[in-house]
Amino acid sequence: MPRFGRDPFRDFMDLQDEVNRLFRRGSMGECRTRPAPGDNAWAPAVDVYETRHNLVLLVELPGLSAMNIDIAFDDGGLRISGERQVPDEMKEENVHCIERDYGRFERRIALPHRVDEGNIKASFSAGLLKVELPKVGEEAPKYIPIIAEDSERTGE
Repeated sequence: MPRFGRDPFRDFMDLQDEVNRLFRRGSMGECRTRPAPGDNAWAPAVDVYETRHNLVLLVELPGLSAMNIDIAFDDGGLRISGERQVPDEMKEENVHCIERDYGRFERRIALPHRVDEGNIKASFSAGLLKVELPKVGEEAPKYIPIIAEDSERTGE
């Protein structure tokens, strides 16, 4: 599947995250026994595609509710942020394994087209945030008529 609009350094950051996970793992194989200190940032997966009239973003946010998500349009891009908190029952010493990421997250997505920021729509269902951004059509070039001076009109 082709990658569009992907940050070229994202693969390096993903590799760094994986190496960090390897060092954090305890003696229980793949699982962390509790959230590591400073594990307060993660990045949800985002797909961006376009239809004839819209740019569409799909953001995976399982375990969150719409109340835990903020969306802002600024500087020609979209910022999606929020927080997934550790469930209360997992804050005790009875945790055997944690593989999901918790804490604050923020994604900034640069948009490849101008959009009508007043008509952006967002919906959230089954852990999937869908943001539809209406594209603003490219304006036709404005031709500027040249007015000839009197001397050119008469051929003098």
